[in-house]
Amino acid sequence: MPTGLPQYRRIAAGAAPAAARGHSGTLPAPLPAPVGFDTVTVPVRHGLETVDILRLRRACGTVHQTGSGSAIAFLVPAGVAGQWHLPGTSCTPGAKQLPATDPRWVMPPAGPTAPARATDPWVLRSALCEAACTLTASGLGPF
Repeated sequence: MPTGLPQYRRIAAGAAPAAARGHSGTLPAPLPAPVGFDTVTVPVRHGLETVDILRLRRACGTVHQTGSGSAIAFLVPAGVAGQWHLPGTSCTPGAKQLPATDPRWVMPPAGPTAPARATDPWVLRSALCEAACTLTASGLGPF
């Protein structure tokens, strides 16, 4: 179903769009991997709708429910908290690392020893906005 939003797709390892290549045809040096995570927190209904959208795009990282059960927390790369401004959400530095067997995982790590995987913050932002529109159109918003 067309949504009017850009669709995100993964680029295969070793491949990149022509716009990402320099004039010499080589790829720029990769950015260093972030150390740790920040946490984007949203109300449960909004968060679950967002998880569904991200899963359809195959872009969902690890996600868990907060201890109180009233919110969903998305792990994003460290450093996002200082730049995050989206009404109805909050982004805090640092992330609580839950054991792989914790029942609060909505999207757990791939295995008991697998590391948590961050969600791309701008793909998450797009999915959060799309989820808000969907919930508002169905009479479940605004939040």
